[in-house]
Amino acid sequence: MTPLKKYIRPGVLRNLLRKAVRLGGGNCSLAISYDGEVVIVEGEGVAADFREGAPGVVSVPIQYDGVHSGLLSMRNGQGDGAACDGILEFVSYSIQELVDMERARRSIAEEALAKYRELALLHRSVPNINTSLHLRDVVGALIDECRLENYPGELGMIFLLEPSRKVFRLAVQFGFPFGTYLQPMVDSALFEEVVRSGKGEIVNNLESETRWDNELPGLGSMILIPINSPNRCEGVLILASQNTGVFEAAHRRSLSTLASVAGISVSNSFNFEGIQKLMSAILQALAEAIDSRDPYTAGHSERVAHLAVAFAHALNEDGGHRGTVFSDDELREIYYAGILHDVGKIGIKEEVLTKRTRLTDRQMAIVRARFQLMGQFDGFDWAEAYACLSEVNKAMTPAPEDLDFVRELGARVMRRDGATLKYLYEDEMEHLLLSYGNLTRDERREIQRHPAESERILQHIPMQDNYSNLLTIIRQHHERMDGSGYPDSLKGDEILLQSRMMAIVDIYDAVTQERHYKPAFTRSEAVKILRKDVAEGRLDFELAEFFLNNIERIEMLSDQVKVVRTGHLSALGNLSSL
Repeated sequence: MTPLKKYIRPGVLRNLLRKAVRLGGGNCSLAISYDGEVVIVEGEGVAADFREGAPGVVSVPIQYDGVHSGLLSMRNGQGDGAACDGILEFVSYSIQELVDMERARRSIAEEALAKYRELALLHRSVPNINTSLHLRDVVGALIDECRLENYPGELGMIFLLEPSRKVFRLAVQFGFPFGTYLQPMVDSALFEEVVRSGKGEIVNNLESETRWDNELPGLGSMILIPINSPNRCEGVLILASQNTGVFEAAHRRSLSTLASVAGISVSNSFNFEGIQKLMSAILQALAEAIDSRDPYTAGHSERVAHLAVAFAHALNEDGGHRGTVFSDDELREIYYAGILHDVGKIGIKEEVLTKRTRLTDRQMAIVRARFQLMGQFDGFDWAEAYACLSEVNKAMTPAPEDLDFVRELGARVMRRDGATLKYLYEDEMEHLLLSYGNLTRDERREIQRHPAESERILQHIPMQDNYSNLLTIIRQHHERMDGSGYPDSLKGDEILLQSRMMAIVDIYDAVTQERHYKPAFTRSEAVKILRKDVAEGRLDFELAEFFLNNIERIEMLSDQVKVVRTGHLSALGNLSSL
C-alpha cells in the first residue's frame, strides 16, 4: 500500500470505492491492485476473489506513471450489469483523473523545487566564484562548489583554455593519485565534441562510448560540462567515477548552472591577468629605463620590489605586524611601489644623478692646467698639491687635514702684472670642502625631489582602487622616523607602514651594491649600517629588527618573487601549489 500513497491518498481512494459500492446498492464489490498486488477491497469478498482471471471480475487499467500500473476491478453480485459497468467506468475515470492531477501537481512541485535549488545554488555560488579576479581562486571556488554539492563521482578536474596557444591545460583536480598525468583527456574525441558543441554530456558507461579511447584508464562514467563565456569555451569541468551509471540529468543541469557562473568569472580573470601582465611589463620597462641611466643602479628598482614583497610576506608568515596581514592586492601594491619608487629620477640632471666625484674630470683638468701655470711663476709644487686635491675629489669622507689643505689653497692667490689669479675658485671650493659625499646642497636638494616627482608623474596613471596607497608609499620611501627624511619631514606613525618597510629594503640594497662613489658592502657590513640608523632613530625599530633577524629568509623569498607571477604573490614559500 505504501508505494501507492505517492500517487493518491489511501483515505480518498477508500471513500471513493465505498461510495461507489453504495451507489451500486451493495450488489458489487471493488478492488484496487498495484503492480499485480490487490491492496484495497471494498464490498463483499477478499483479495483472492479479485485475482486475475477470477470468475465474475471485470478490470480496467489505472496508469500511475511510465513504470507503475494497476487495475480497478469489479465483482458483480446480483445487481444490474449495465449500472455496475457504468459505476466501474466512472470510478476508473475518477481515479485516473485524481492520479493524473497528482502527477501534474508533483511535476510542478518538482520543477519548482528544481528551480529553487538552482536559484539557491546561484545565490550561494555567485558570491563564492565571483569573489576574486584571479584565475586560480575562481577555479578553486568552482571545484569547491562541486564538492560542497556532493555530486556523485569521486574524481574531478577542470581544464582551461590557454588563450595564447589555443590549448587546454589542467587547472585543478581532486581525487587522482599524486602525479597522475591527466593531459591526455583533452585529446579524446569526447572532450573535443563538448568543446565544439558547447553542450554538456553524460556518459554513464565509458567502455561502450565510441568517442572514448580509454585516454584515462580506469574510469567508468563521466560528466563533462563546458565553461562558456559569451566569446568562447573557456574550459571544461569534468566529474568522473570508476563506477558506471552514477550521473543523472539533474546533475548536468545544476553543474551547467555552476559552469555558467564560472564562465564569466574565468573570462574576467583571463582579461584581468592579461592586464596585470601588460601593466607589469610596462612598469618594468619604465623602471629599467630609469635604472639604465646609471649602470651602477641597474636592477635596483626590481631588487627593492622583490625584497619589499619578501619582507611583507615574511611578516605575514609570522602573524603580521601588530595584527596587520597584507592581502594579495596589498602585496602587489608593494611590488609595484618598489618597481616605481625611483621613477622621479627621470627628471634629475644626468650630471647630478651619475656624479662620481666632487669635481668632474673636465673641471679637474682645468684645475691641473691652472696649477701647472702657477708652478712656473710662483714657486708652487703643483704636482703634490694636485695629488692631494685628487684624493679629496674622490673621497667619500676626506681627512680633516686634507680639507684644511684645500682651504689653504682656496685662500692663496697669485699676483702678476697687476692681475690676481686664484688657485681655487668659490664653486670649486664648494664641492671640494664637502664633509661627506660628493653632492652640494643644491645637488642634494635636486636628488631629494625624486620621491615627490615620482608621485607627480604617476598620479596621472589610472590605478585600480585596491592600489590606493601606491603613491603614498612611493612619496614616503625616504622619510625617516625622526623627521630627518624627505620630502615632507614626516615622523613616526605619520609614515605609512609600507613606506617604513620600503625605506629599510631601499637602504639595504643601496649599500650592498656597488655605486660610483663606493664599493659594495657585505651583508654583515650592511647590517651594521642599518643597526646604526636604528640606534639613531631613523628607522622603525620593530620592522628593522625583524628584517635583520630574518635577512636570510627574506632574501630567499626575494629570489622566489622572481619566478612567481604578480597575481600569485601570496603563494610565496608554497611554490609547489602553483
